[in-house]
Amino acid sequence: MGDYILEMKQITKEFPGVKALDNVNFKVKRGEIHCLVGENGAGKSTLMKVLSGVYPHGTYSGDIVYNGEVQNFKKIADSEEKGIVIIYQELALIPELSIYENIFFGHEILKGKSIDWNETIVRSTEMLKKVGLKADPSMKVKDLGVGNQQLVEIAKALSKNVKLLILDEPTASLNEDDSQNLLQLLRELKAQGVTCIMISHKLREITAIADTITVLRDGATICSLDAQKRKIEEPEIIKYMVGREMDNIYPKREKHEFGDVAMEVKDWTVFDPVKNREILHNVNINVRKGEIVGLQGLMGAGRTELAMSLFGNPSGYKITGGELHMNGKKVHFKHPKEAIKEGLAYVTEDRKGNGLILIQDIRYNTTIANLEALINGFSINENEEINVANGYKKSINIKAPSIAQKVGNLSGGNQQKVQLAKWMFAEPKVLILDEPTRGIDVGAKYEIYSLMNKLVDKGMSIIMISSELPEVLGMSDRLYVMSEGTITGELLAEEATEEKVMAMAVKS
Repeated sequence: MGDYILEMKQITKEFPGVKALDNVNFKVKRGEIHCLVGENGAGKSTLMKVLSGVYPHGTYSGDIVYNGEVQNFKKIADSEEKGIVIIYQELALIPELSIYENIFFGHEILKGKSIDWNETIVRSTEMLKKVGLKADPSMKVKDLGVGNQQLVEIAKALSKNVKLLILDEPTASLNEDDSQNLLQLLRELKAQGVTCIMISHKLREITAIADTITVLRDGATICSLDAQKRKIEEPEIIKYMVGREMDNIYPKREKHEFGDVAMEVKDWTVFDPVKNREILHNVNINVRKGEIVGLQGLMGAGRTELAMSLFGNPSGYKITGGELHMNGKKVHFKHPKEAIKEGLAYVTEDRKGNGLILIQDIRYNTTIANLEALINGFSINENEEINVANGYKKSINIKAPSIAQKVGNLSGGNQQKVQLAKWMFAEPKVLILDEPTRGIDVGAKYEIYSLMNKLVDKGMSIIMISSELPEVLGMSDRLYVMSEGTITGELLAEEATEEKVMAMAVKS
């Protein structure tokens, strides 16, 4: 029998009306990288919250055995004291504080009754060296890129003498280079004796780094696969995750003729007053009716900035040149409301922060972008609103007890479906999807891809921004590549390869 640092035995956790975990058994060997996978709502994050004390002892049944001893964690501080540290997908850093203040926030180094700042800076520098981040510890966290912020989170974990590091979707917001750097860091931590549990939907990363892969489905343990004994392929993982074979992650659609140009951008140039520099330079793109156009590029290439500046410019950029045409008509949007009226919709990459109102229910979120369609006299026709929300819940398979369910309580995949329903109800002619499958599982991804195909089959035009290159290649009819705020290439789907796209993405 192997040396197990952790054994979770018959863990059951219930919420009102939902059994989130059903007698889950989960074992982790000392010094391994153990990947935990499953569809959204499978129970992965819930299991880790039980382990870390977010859900305290007494709110679940079953045993946590850590280093051979049964643990009764009442709070996060109890698990951290034992060397268990969890890093969530939404980073828990304070942007306005320095790196060293963030690393030791909550467990400050004291000298008497005051903080020993000199020792804090010295220790922080040591932690930064361990994670390979070459940055001045006095820098504010807000001035770091997302990839480097992730490294600060890991440095913070190391400062707590971590023995078991849990990472929940650590690469969800990272570009390819930052993702690979993070995976390499996990290998180095493993070599230093740190055990890692990683939750991820990126199966390519799972197969590249895992020693063991455990699959959860519907709150139960399905299997554990030993990746050290044999190579585990993605289709096998998918089969266990969704309970069926999936021959093609990207659903095929019938070939059809594209219509006229639905939206065209000419020489689009944008200045960012906050950064005090030009962020988009003479961008030219177009999308035809019934076409999916991919927009690829490394993080910081300007893809989201382009989408935001076109969609009524809510970020307050200064449009210094260029033209936007919708169905042959020159338009200029001063507010997103004007863009929506003209048939342009934008599904933001930040569904929790900007896309949805998490404290409101499915019904409210579904109809909010087009309430005018529900107004009867001076009030909203509530019966029609209920019918609309129920219709989308059924047609795009939003998994929830009812449309009265708070959106904040839904899984990531179902939240994304609600965001799509909101914009579908607005009946756009052109839909911009910014990272439409970020942080969601392979089953929910397939459903969203299928929905995209249905929309373009009906004549809608879609521009898809994605950091996942296989996704862009798998779903696009045509794609543009961006680098440093400009278009560096255009490729038809049949001629596009990962090598060609990456060569264009690094062009300056």
